[in-house]
Amino acid sequence: MNQPMKTIKFLFLISLISLYSCTSDKPEGKGWVKLFNGKNLDGWIVDSKPEDQVKGFWTVQDGMILVNSLGQKDHDYVWLTTQKEYTDFILKLKFAAFTDSPGNSGVQVRSRYDYDSLWLDGPQVDINPPGTWRTGMVWDETRGNARWLYPDIPKGEWVNEEMRIVDFEFYYSTDEGLVWNELEIKVEGLNIQSWLNGVKMTDLKGEGTLNDPTHKKYNVGEKGNIALQLHIRDELKMYYKDIFIKEL
Repeated sequence: MNQPMKTIKFLFLISLISLYSCTSDKPEGKGWVKLFNGKNLDGWIVDSKPEDQVKGFWTVQDGMILVNSLGQKDHDYVWLTTQKEYTDFILKLKFAAFTDSPGNSGVQVRSRYDYDSLWLDGPQVDINPPGTWRTGMVWDETRGNARWLYPDIPKGEWVNEEMRIVDFEFYYSTDEGLVWNELEIKVEGLNIQSWLNGVKMTDLKGEGTLNDPTHKKYNVGEKGNIALQLHIRDELKMYYKDIFIKEL
């Protein structure tokens, strides 16, 4: 084979690899919009204290969003937040978790970052690889509340494994290969539902909670941004891809 032909085939192969890495599995049906373009963090912003902004915890790698704070526990909350606000929607995404990553993550919905207090208020659907049973439970980051909304337990009490949803799968990845968990979150009216790998995890009825005076004070619970979490002082490695939203 002559050299020009080898060069053409090589460039063709590289283009296929590039296309594959940036291709996402769009959900079936109309109305779905990409929240992540597979190339960069356009449409997102890192919200954190100034000293954590330069640490580069949130990056794009091989067409995926990577959060990586392994070996770096000296940080506060660091959020990757959509620049657009949403009210009623269905969100679908895939995430890859690791057994050697002890940190916590989650998906904030109808939330808002306060740049004066450097705090993000609003409800979060938890993703917790160290204790997978907690995934899908809803924690309220809102100042003045700071409690579990689903399951609904009083402030100051903590969830336990007996409260878990049974018979669901949570997949772990290794450095040799990524295995994806599929998370779907539906936020409509004052209700939040979620499904992990097809199993319903969350069924929060938010009347009287997401529209209470505390949430209204910080303008969250009924409308706001979506955000991915890196928990304070946690060592977390996780990939995210195929992030799509359909407004209702």
